[in-house]
Amino acid sequence: MAAVVANSQADWFQIERQLERMVYLHWMILAVYVVVIVATMTAVLMDNRQPVKTMAWLMVLVFLPVVGIVLYFFFGQNIRKERMISQRSMDQLTKRSMLEFAEQQNLHIPENQLPLMRLFANQNFALPFKDNNVEIYTSGYEFFPALLADIARAVHHIHLSTYIIEDDPLGNLVADALIAKAREGVEVRLIYDDVGCWRVRDSFFERLRDNGLDVHSFMPVKFPAFTSKVNYRNHRKLCVVDGRVGFIGGMNIAMRYVKGTRRYAWRDTHLRIEGGGVYAIQRTFLVDWYFVDRTLLTKRLYYPDVSPTINNDCLMQVVTSSPVTPWPDIMQGYVRILLQAKYYVYMETPYFLPTEPILFAMRTAALGGVDVRLMIPLHSDAKLVEWASRSYVLETIEAGVKIYFYEAGFNHSKFLVSDDTVATCGSTNVDFRSFENNFEANAFFYGKEMALRLKTVFLDDQQHCQLIEEVTDISHRPFLTRLWESLVRLLSPLL
Repeated sequence: MAAVVANSQADWFQIERQLERMVYLHWMILAVYVVVIVATMTAVLMDNRQPVKTMAWLMVLVFLPVVGIVLYFFFGQNIRKERMISQRSMDQLTKRSMLEFAEQQNLHIPENQLPLMRLFANQNFALPFKDNNVEIYTSGYEFFPALLADIARAVHHIHLSTYIIEDDPLGNLVADALIAKAREGVEVRLIYDDVGCWRVRDSFFERLRDNGLDVHSFMPVKFPAFTSKVNYRNHRKLCVVDGRVGFIGGMNIAMRYVKGTRRYAWRDTHLRIEGGGVYAIQRTFLVDWYFVDRTLLTKRLYYPDVSPTINNDCLMQVVTSSPVTPWPDIMQGYVRILLQAKYYVYMETPYFLPTEPILFAMRTAALGGVDVRLMIPLHSDAKLVEWASRSYVLETIEAGVKIYFYEAGFNHSKFLVSDDTVATCGSTNVDFRSFENNFEANAFFYGKEMALRLKTVFLDDQQHCQLIEEVTDISHRPFLTRLWESLVRLLSPLL
């Protein structure tokens, strides 16, 4: 009996020791978590962001234990102050385009656009180039044959940067064309975004490398080293062939731009440029190439003379933005265009989750009597984005902005035109991600001809739209629907 009691006491003693260790471990974990939370909140405060954003992240960290830390680690870190490329390297990459800029004859800057052009030149080193022939493509049926034809004509180099290149029939057709040129001795360089191509098998890119292409993914997400960079993606769509032809716009390389999807056809806008503006597209690619390959490409061969047959007043700047530049350059350009507009501003975007400066500028312009029109898809390819954008849509309507819902498919176009004097087209959506997180590129044009051509594209698209007043009960939806959309709106910076 005494032995049984002794054994029982020993068991209880062990259990008590285990419980003490568990309590001790619990308090250690809690202490570590509190330290991490406090350190993270301090980092958020020290970023000196807009107070609303700071408060939002502080609330996420306080009210979403563990999940808040994960969200901040993936999506909340501010890398705008980081330098991903040295100033010396940037100067070397820019030197050649500066020389070509200096060689331009009879360069006339329109007085009414000088402040906007100076803004881009001072902050982004976006130099204006004249003598440009521009073709506008509004479907994959137009764009991809032109791209493949120019690839086939390449004799020195092909530089291609895309957010997505799918392992589908169209992606493989482009891949085969690039491989054929590499076998001829043409330099072929490809940058694709790692997150944008997550669903593309590694074997697709290995086939390209095995056949002589120089291929790099942009900012690959490798756990845990680059996990915090998953939110910052290269969304640019650029191609330069022999330094003479450049492409810029909104189209990725995927079958949906030709065949559509089960739900809808895809509508997008892309530009083909010959002339001085190709120097600016080339510089943009070579800066990105230095980032992924650490190779400086500055030879004259990458900046050939503009054909003397191209002689016009089509003036353009290629403006880039990224989370590591001091200012959100493209967003500032949009704000300035909206605030300086006298007659109209027409905009197309697939996703409408505007930053506060953009929303303020749109409302200010509309209330000042400017004809502000915004075209967005009737149905988005991302439901969360569609829900989140509804409250912004209603907010702009109250200020007099005319909202057009495109219903002939999914309109993925990203362009703006104003007052028959200025227009822009590129990869930038009117949303938080494009303006603040992504690496983007837009071509800005100054002059009546390009403005009227893109205005015509907008008005043609408008024929396939419904004005918001014609959409049944959009402003009188059930309370729970409106509440849900307002809650999803809080996620706008992450969508």
